[in-house]
Amino acid sequence: MIKIAIIGNSSSGKSSLALKLVQTFNLAHLDLDLIAWEAQKTPIRRSLSSSLQEIMTFINKNENWVIEGCYGDLIREILPYTNLLIFLNIGVETCLENAKKRSWEKHKYDTPEAQEANLSMLESWIKGYFLRNDEFSFSWHQQLFESFTGQKIEYKTNWNEDIIKLINL
Repeated sequence: MIKIAIIGNSSSGKSSLALKLVQTFNLAHLDLDLIAWEAQKTPIRRSLSSSLQEIMTFINKNENWVIEGCYGDLIREILPYTNLLIFLNIGVETCLENAKKRSWEKHKYDTPEAQEANLSMLESWIKGYFLRNDEFSFSWHQQLFESFTGQKIEYKTNWNEDIIKLINL
């Protein structure tokens, strides 16, 4: 069974890597962005218990999966079910470059223009990764990675096809 969790800063490549793993290993995919927020204009975080209920439904429904996101509090809760943790620790400058190049995320934005309008907020968020001390921060991700006792991979540059060779499940 393949059960992968991916963590990292915004624009570190979590979603792109998850989609590559979905294609390669025929995995079910859960993007935590889709369940972590209430469905309304003003972003309000859903309760941890509501998000975890959806995650557990996903885990129980799928034998092989990849779950990705920057939500350290949610990832922490799924680690007991995970047999590979991937930490995309690629640095702020690379994340900023990736953010500018990202293709339109239809599942998050109504139009490419709406996504572009959000870029300056995203860049500010990315820059705060090493400064914050919350569940979205480097310190949380690093602690999760260091404490995980299963198979783990830390990538310090943009991932490439070679990462598939490192996955030995």
